[in-house]
Amino acid sequence: MPPRRVITGRSQEPRKRFAEELRLLRTERGLSLRELAKAVGWDPSQFGKMESGQTLGGPEVVQALDQFYGTPGLLLALWELAVGDPSQFKEQYRRYMMLEAEAVSLWQYSVSRPPGLLQTAGYAREALAAGGLRGEELDQQVEARIGRRKVLEGDDAPPFRVLLSEAVLRNSPRDTRAWKEQLEHLAEASERPNVTLHVLPFGTGLHGLDSTDVMFLRLLDGRTVAYAENDVRGELVEETGKVERLHRTYDSVRDVALGPAESRKFILRMLEEVPCEPST
Repeated sequence: MPPRRVITGRSQEPRKRFAEELRLLRTERGLSLRELAKAVGWDPSQFGKMESGQTLGGPEVVQALDQFYGTPGLLLALWELAVGDPSQFKEQYRRYMMLEAEAVSLWQYSVSRPPGLLQTAGYAREALAAGGLRGEELDQQVEARIGRRKVLEGDDAPPFRVLLSEAVLRNSPRDTRAWKEQLEHLAEASERPNVTLHVLPFGTGLHGLDSTDVMFLRLLDGRTVAYAENDVRGELVEETGKVERLHRTYDSVRDVALGPAESRKFILRMLEEVPCEPST
């Protein structure tokens, strides 16, 4: 196959292409970052980070830029491609992320942290920072993780069943506000029609997933694959026999977990226990 012909000479990577288009549109207008910020209403540093690829920004600011530049939908479409680009994830996760985006249903068991699909930005930032990420890399990985939440949004979002060990709801970050927002988000997610949430309380006994987070994905071709992760490694499991054994273990855990209504009440009780922030 002959190499793809390059027409524009611009990057073929979605994240870089988005940043390039932002810079090009601004420089064609002869605007400084400060002048752009004054016209659109955001901080100039936000646009600087977007144009350098440090951040993608949110849909609101991108829609405002589309309106300002007279490019209805163009920048938002490039932003959506950048958010969904698997190359922003670390290499060992990329194949899994591509499969996750195509899944028609998902199941997860979480040992000590909320699943990535249900994490808030504040919680994700502290969790990733605890793993050693800093600076630009931390910003990028937080955005990548939050971008995954799009999988569960929209009218055709796949069903997602998640089991949370009680440890997930006890293992709070230092930032009280971020923890409150995270618990509120879990409670809100539990009410979505495509999300079924179970809590596995302490005292239900030992089981085969005690130290293993696992996500199952049912794909369009009918296959089910699993991604299993512990403290030291993660593995994409595609062999049918291994996936089936993991799923039987998952089902046995679900059988002793609280039902959805009781699980939501459990989360709300945890939310009531979050210390109030001191008044100033």
